[in-house]
Amino acid sequence: MPEWLEVVVRTLFAVVVLFFLTKLLGKRQVSQLSFFEYITGITVGSLAAYISLDTDKLWHLGLIALIVWVACSLGIEYLQMKSKKARDFIDFKSTVLIKDGKILEDHMKKERLTTDELLEELRKKDVFNISEVEFAIMESDGAINVLLKSEYQPVTPNQLGIKVAPEKESQVVIMDGKVLDKPLDTLNLTRSWLDGALEKMGFTVENVFLGQVDSYGELTVDLYADNFKVPQPQDKPQLYALLKKCEADLEMFSLSTDNEKAKKMYEQCSEQLQASLKVLKPLIQS
Repeated sequence: MPEWLEVVVRTLFAVVVLFFLTKLLGKRQVSQLSFFEYITGITVGSLAAYISLDTDKLWHLGLIALIVWVACSLGIEYLQMKSKKARDFIDFKSTVLIKDGKILEDHMKKERLTTDELLEELRKKDVFNISEVEFAIMESDGAINVLLKSEYQPVTPNQLGIKVAPEKESQVVIMDGKVLDKPLDTLNLTRSWLDGALEKMGFTVENVFLGQVDSYGELTVDLYADNFKVPQPQDKPQLYALLKKCEADLEMFSLSTDNEKAKKMYEQCSEQLQASLKVLKPLIQS
């Protein structure tokens, strides 16, 4: 076999083996690596290159070394799952960098982290003032997580006493100009409904690069033609405005009538509609 062809065959073989061994190691190997996983990734890559290029050696030795490294990695991951002491010994421990708005300089030196690097990481978290930080910690993978002080955190509906409807995952129903039937079935919708919704917008399926339906049943689309402005759905805001107008009309009727029985009826209806709107607002107001 010519040497160049042998390299091609070895490389393809290494790619296949490396793919299955990486799948075996799991998702962490391709996301945020621990200290030992970082070493394993470098070594496994080097061994794969050895299998591909070192034609003067026996290729199966590189394969054996590759399997041993993967087995060691799996064994250490299992040990880490079973023992906290093992995790603390093998991986780096988390380090507190900021506490109560105060930078802990000793911890910064321990992690060999400069002030510029810390400020850069904070800006990535949309934090530009250290005094706003309650707590910042460097995790074992090197990522820095930040907790803002209470007064600087965004206000949530729960803090305002507002009930918010549960949000479900949006479903992609059109991709690359083609309808996806399975997401439509998940939402209990049909192609006829989809065609009708697109017709209201003035589009066809072929015009749509990506179409999604949210948990409230509204269709939003992204077109192939980027310079074309897509009309925003207005059904929910219009419904909310109509119900608010009805509430205002009931209050006006209550104030304008001299009939006590009618006045009381209008007031009760207005209060009931107001209570209903408070519950429905998260669902029908965009």
